[in-house]
Amino acid sequence: MTERTPSAAEPGEQAAATGKIRAGIIGAGNISGIYLQNGRRFDSLEVVACADIDPDRAREKAAAHGVRACAVDELLADPDIGLVLNLTVPQAHARVAIQALEAGKHVYSEKPLAVNLEEGRQVLELARRKGLRVGCAPDTFLGSGIQTCVKLIDDGLIGEPVGAAAFMLSGGHESWHPSPEFYYLKGGGPMFDMGPYYLTALVAMLGPIRRVTGAARATFPERTITSRPRYGKKVRVEVPTHVAGILEFAGGPIGTIVTSFDVMGGSSLPRIEVYGSEGTLIAPDPNAFGGPVLYRRAGERDWREVPLVRGLADNARGIGAADMARALLTGGKHRASGELAFHVLEAMIGIHEAAERGAHYTMESGCERPAPLPPDLSDG
Repeated sequence: MTERTPSAAEPGEQAAATGKIRAGIIGAGNISGIYLQNGRRFDSLEVVACADIDPDRAREKAAAHGVRACAVDELLADPDIGLVLNLTVPQAHARVAIQALEAGKHVYSEKPLAVNLEEGRQVLELARRKGLRVGCAPDTFLGSGIQTCVKLIDDGLIGEPVGAAAFMLSGGHESWHPSPEFYYLKGGGPMFDMGPYYLTALVAMLGPIRRVTGAARATFPERTITSRPRYGKKVRVEVPTHVAGILEFAGGPIGTIVTSFDVMGGSSLPRIEVYGSEGTLIAPDPNAFGGPVLYRRAGERDWREVPLVRGLADNARGIGAADMARALLTGGKHRASGELAFHVLEAMIGIHEAAERGAHYTMESGCERPAPLPPDLSDG
């Protein structure tokens, strides 16, 4: 029998009265600002509280955005909060998600869902037992850019999808991020940091992945932080920082993905290209919500830009949580789901394992291709 809690599947009296799911943020780090900024943007979601292991940081962020600062235990015990936005560092994602689920809260986590498959399974299994929902970033695939690509592929603009190529090439985050150490520790690296954006976009366009393989290396054993306030600090590298993968999609297309913190001279490669039997589609940066969408059909010489479908092209981080809140209020499925995030997590881990073993990795998980957003979507 499924265990139920007072705030499990039902929005609760407060949500029923306001028409919104009230949410609290755990983790007042770099990404929390945009979630707090968008916390009152959507008609299904309202962010009302912010907590962090550093109380001063929580108070600073809460004051800047007009929400309540509180301790983590206080947030988890608040009966008016039905959804926890888990914005902690990746190494803490699963632990905090489990705490929130045990407290009877639905959870929407920043990416990745967890840093290993065992933790990811624990999160999803506990949610099933409790009758609660799990969502996970990235939600950028719900922006106008990738949603336009989804529609063009579904409409047959480039014919049958044959393959795709994705590139995230940078020199690392230590030159700009205020606390970049975790990017080079277990659970970090370019694939775990940025791979979710690219892989989630590819799954949204082409469907789930069947098998992967890859190669990986760590070019520099140590990195030096050149950003403030940790300027000059040395960071020992624990993870591969240049990762190349091959993806075999269940529907037939074959993809390649390269993620790197070791490209010091920049790159002119596109973010994502999708190749079809009748043309090629260039997708925008999957870490953004908008951006140009270009295509060229067989026999044509010039690229054409396509107007974006109606929706969100600005920084709308939190739309995945708002879509999850809508599903809690009205029923149905949410798009940035825990199952999608687990599938992407397994693909990333599979690429790393394949690189270590020199073999293919066959995926055990599957997921539904997330449904496109309605074509008449308006802001909010």
